[in-house]
Parts: sequence; structure tokens; C-alpha cells
Amino acid sequence: MPLREPIASLLSGFVLSSGATWRRLDNAILSVSVAVAILLVIGMVGMTSDARARSRQNPETTVLPGATFPYKSHFVIVYGSKMHYVEEGKGDPILLIHGNPSSCYMWRNVIPYLKPHGRVIALDLIGFGKSGRPHIEYRFVDHYRYLEGFINQLKLRNVTLVLHDWGSALGFYYASQHPDNVKAMAFFEALLMPLPKLELWPKQSGDAFRSYRTPTVGWHLIVDDNEFIEKRVQEGVLRHLSKEELDHYRAGFERPQYRKPLWRWPNELPIDGEPADVAAIQMKYLAFLGTSAVPKLLLYAKPGVLAPKPIVEWSKQNIKNVETDYVGEGLHHLQEDHPAEIGKAIAGWMDRRTIVPAE
Repeated sequence: MPLREPIASLLSGFVLSSGATWRRLDNAILSVSVAVAILLVIGMVGMTSDARARSRQNPETTVLPGATFPYKSHFVIVYGSKMHYVEEGKGDPILLIHGNPSSCYMWRNVIPYLKPHGRVIALDLIGFGKSGRPHIEYRFVDHYRYLEGFINQLKLRNVTLVLHDWGSALGFYYASQHPDNVKAMAFFEALLMPLPKLELWPKQSGDAFRSYRTPTVGWHLIVDDNEFIEKRVQEGVLRHLSKEELDHYRAGFERPQYRKPLWRWPNELPIDGEPADVAAIQMKYLAFLGTSAVPKLLLYAKPGVLAPKPIVEWSKQNIKNVETDYVGEGLHHLQEDHPAEIGKAIAGWMDRRTIVPAE
């Protein structure tokens, strides 16, 4: 049974907590919240067999992006730990922020399209890629602290943010806290909507995320079995990743003791208002997205995972000063299926408008 089954009727009484304030979600919010729940990474396989089959037949989606990573490594010390990044080009910074489970490697084929437009910087979040592994909890607030410190250490000003997955939440929150330092934001497969309680999710998705959020079970799946790297990376891509590509994703997570950051992220996802602090942060940045005049570009794919068509339509109505652009058929890790389309779309968007910092 496809995982896009309609379950909006189950949510007629669903309410979302934002701090101490509760409010009933209207039908539009309900619909897109449910869409996110049913389209999460762990439910991809059942709903994307047709898209995968078409990708194998379509020469536009079967041209393999390059696997090599031809960029020089740079490091900066943030709160006593090294943070790794690569950079290309000159001018105002264009900061690329990845999600889970990933690193700056995922941006390798997007960078060349953005290089003519500024100083492109792709970092490894703390605990990921070649960045250090301090003894921290790797909660959202920890990642945000290190990201903010990274930006401060490099003295980045007038920044254009390019965001994916958890990188979107980090970037959105940074923009809400430092609106005078953000020139523009481009994002895709972003965390744009709150999620209902797991009991309202389709069984496969609900059971899996319940396992991930059960301490001993989730730790075994993600840390001991390395499930996010060995399964979820490929499940987010239509084409078959090569061994060389998968080995790049495995790098940095070869040992179980390095995988705590992978485990932490699914436990940070705001579901039914929990964790409360992350849910409150999400509500803050959603409010910012709805009121800030900073230029925004939402890229999307079909069917997508975190940003299917209903969320794109909701975003047009509820995110201020946003443009949208379709990049092709894809799932979650769109940089692996459509790097050229992503790069060209962002470059074209930057070319055709004057991007100024928000007031």
C-alpha cells in the first residue's frame, strides 16, 4: 500500500504546542503536516518505485554526477574543536549547510555553479565529516552554537544561505537571530512544518521513528548497525550511488563511537511538540519566514520527501518573498540526483534579482 494514504481525517482534533500556547491547526496546515509525516525518509521505498524506474529510463536523471571531491580542506577552531570546510570563489559568502547523514561532500557538484557568484563555503557540521568530535550531546542547540561560532570565526557578512534537511532548520534559526547578516536564503527538502504524534503516522513510518526515538533500540539501529549511512543515504536518492560515493558518506562514521551525531538528529525532530525546546525554535523561525522580506528560493522535486507539492503550495501562501523552482524527479538528497539543476536554479535566481539584506 502506498505511503501517501490520505489520513487527514484522523487529525481533526490535532493541536500543536508552542511553548505554553496551544492552537488548533487549520485544514491547510493539517494537510501539509500530514504530508511531511507520511513522506519521511523511512517511508520512501514503498512510494518511490515508479520514480526510480523512470529515473533509470530517463537519460537526464541517469547521467552520473562526479564522485570525486576536488576541493582543498580548510579548518577553523570553534569552541576548542576544529570545523572543516571547503571554499571556492570570491565575493560575498554563500554558505552551504548540510543535514543528516551528510557532510560538505554532498555539495561537491553544486559548488561549481555557485562559484562565479561569490565565496562559496561548504562546511561540515560539528561531529560530521572531517570536523571534530567534541564530547557534547549534539542536540540542535549544540549544532547551532557551533554554526554561529563558525560564522563568527570566519567573519562572514552579508551571507546567502543554501540549506538542506537539518541544515535548513539551523540556517532558518540563524537568520531569525541575525537578520541583518543574511542576504538571501535558498533551501530544499527543508524542515518547514511541525509533525503530528506518531500514532497518527502511517504504520511503517511511525514504527520506525518510534524505534529511533526509543533509547536502546534506536542506538542499536543507528550506532551499532549504522543504518542511516548504510540504508538511508541510498533511500534518499533515485539513482544508484557508486561504492566510491558511499565510501565518502561512510568516512568519519567508520567506528560506532563516532555515530552519536547521527543518532541524535531523529531524536531532535519536533513531533507533537517534543522536544519542547526544538519545537519552540521551529515556531520562532517559521514566524520569521512568514514576516521577513529577505529573498527566499524554495527548490522542490517530485515526489520529494520533506517538501512535496502540498508544502510547496502552502509555502507560496505563508512564506514572505519566496520564489519556487522545480528541479525534477527526486526524493530527499536532491544534490545527488540534480546538482546541475540546483546550481543553475540558485545562480539564475541570484542573477535576476538584486539581493539585499533584510531590514
